[in-house]
Amino acid sequence: MQEKYTVIRSMRKSVAIEVKLDGTVLVRAPHLYPEWKIEKLMAEKQGWLKKASEKMEKRKAAVFEPSEEEIKKLKEKAKEILPKKVEYFSSLIGVKPTAVHITSAKTRFGSCSGKNSISFSYRLMHYPEAAVDYVVVHELCHIKHHNHSARFYSCIERILPDYKEREKLLKNE
Repeated sequence: MQEKYTVIRSMRKSVAIEVKLDGTVLVRAPHLYPEWKIEKLMAEKQGWLKKASEKMEKRKAAVFEPSEEEIKKLKEKAKEILPKKVEYFSSLIGVKPTAVHITSAKTRFGSCSGKNSISFSYRLMHYPEAAVDYVVVHELCHIKHHNHSARFYSCIERILPDYKEREKLLKNE
């Protein structure tokens, strides 16, 4: 069974497959990447896609839906806490983000743009401080390494040697 998917082409160098919370599948590819290679990749990844879709269904069921008042309080808390953590860990890592934003993202705790702007979901405020620190360090290390390479994880481990345990605190499985 071939999944339906949407291809988004950009100046990126690699191909990425993403299953969204609503079940849609996105394929991000370089502008000149051949369509037949995308089709071949999608055929090869059917098992992974099935598992990722099931995982997303579980996550969808677990997504916290706060009231407007709760959202306001969580955003205020995030705006108070996260910039201080970013400043502290930035000095340890030796990087400086161009901006820090608080978002309402449901499927990711943080992100780092190609221009080194960092965003965090207010939903992160529901997690223990050890998990919050992990997300902050994770995104700051993306300023040095815009990927998930061994060097990227070494950057995290240098600051948080127990990062794998901290990362587990974020899992809803």
